[in-house]
Amino acid sequence: MDPVFILVRPQMGENIGASARAMLNFGLERLRIVDPRDGWPNPKAVAMASGAGRLLDHAGLFPDVKAATADVDYLFATTARSRELTKPIMTPERAMEHARALTAAGKRVGVLFGPERTGLENEDVVLANAIITVPVNPDFFSLNLAQCVLLTAYEWRRQTVEVPPEVMEMARTDFASGIEVEKLGDHFEDRLAEAGFFHPAEKEAGMKLNLRNMWSRLNLTRADVQTLHGMLRQIAWKLKQ
Repeated sequence: MDPVFILVRPQMGENIGASARAMLNFGLERLRIVDPRDGWPNPKAVAMASGAGRLLDHAGLFPDVKAATADVDYLFATTARSRELTKPIMTPERAMEHARALTAAGKRVGVLFGPERTGLENEDVVLANAIITVPVNPDFFSLNLAQCVLLTAYEWRRQTVEVPPEVMEMARTDFASGIEVEKLGDHFEDRLAEAGFFHPAEKEAGMKLNLRNMWSRLNLTRADVQTLHGMLRQIAWKLKQ
């Protein structure tokens, strides 16, 4: 079961809506709200949530943190302030890695997020098993509620979905084959030779080798190769006029 995100005494409906939107961005849908300042439901939250309104429709409303966490086996509390409490302090990455292991073992995990102005109180944090602290600029450590929710939800998603760190988006084309790149190299060498580029003669072999290395390094698509061939043909035609 995915973690439940618990907004404790949130002050602005807009931040509740933005938090719901951030959660759904990363596949989380279990939201609980503790004693919201402006009551519930909140039309500003609905407007800000946009397409994530269903999280608000099904959000649990609780009078206090103890009630909101009564069924939670392991609880994280997000806070940037130092506390005179002996608890593990984790980055969002480490916390969500641990949360993933806990949920895989059938444990129910919760994450507390404090109100915008003051953050969580010690009476809230003392209920938690561990603290999540984002490694932000120590001279400006205040995070918006929805930003904190987004960072934590992002790290949860990273722990549960395998995403390659880099991909090449192909726009209706394929990478050029080895023979296509070789033919392009031949075409360039022919035109450059006609223009007297390979000078002096004793450096010609090295210059051609560098050019071939450049072509292989560029990861050209078939469209790239066709464009470069066309450019060379146009330049050659123009010079003959």
